[in-house]
Amino acid sequence: MRARTTWIVAGSVFALVVGTTAIANAVAPHAPASAPVGFVADADSTPSATPTPTPTPVVETKTVTVDEPVPFAATTVDDPGSDVGTSAVTTAGQNGVKTTTFRVTLRDGVETERTLVSERVTTAPVDQVTSVGSRQPAPPPPPAPVAPPAAAPDAGGCDPNYTGACVPIASDVDCAGGSGNGPAYVQGPVQVVGSDIYDLDRDGDGVGCE
Repeated sequence: MRARTTWIVAGSVFALVVGTTAIANAVAPHAPASAPVGFVADADSTPSATPTPTPTPVVETKTVTVDEPVPFAATTVDDPGSDVGTSAVTTAGQNGVKTTTFRVTLRDGVETERTLVSERVTTAPVDQVTSVGSRQPAPPPPPAPVAPPAAAPDAGGCDPNYTGACVPIASDVDCAGGSGNGPAYVQGPVQVVGSDIYDLDRDGDGVGCE
């Protein structure tokens, strides 16, 4: 017995004559059906896997401001009011501040680009000034003259400014019996022949201790 089986595949009609055994195998329980010769499966019938979506990166832009110190300079000036060899800081130095602004681009939180926007000195530095003395010091005063030591009353010798009696050489000489307090005395009268250094001639007549 022959059976006629017709398949409609992809819009075409095929007729195939098979034997009874083939029909029996075709309808046997649990037997997998095999595609006929010339059968082409529709591409749309094959299931496809869902593609994994690619995450979109997060890009953000922000402004960053950075402050940097500006070092101060040091200068010196002459100070005529101070002696040579001396110096003093008359103005203390202070650093300034430079402010720089950047535009920063971040991709997923990681910096990828930095662009300079502006740069300016927001606080000017103050220069340090040191005054250096330029005045020449005055010369020291000359030493005071040292008087020769006075001769002791008993050192011997007579003062050459007097004659007629020996007027001893001493820090002071008075007339014996007078109101003077010495420490040396002379018994007059004496002639003044030089300078009356002991003021023995009180009346100026050239004779002392009259």
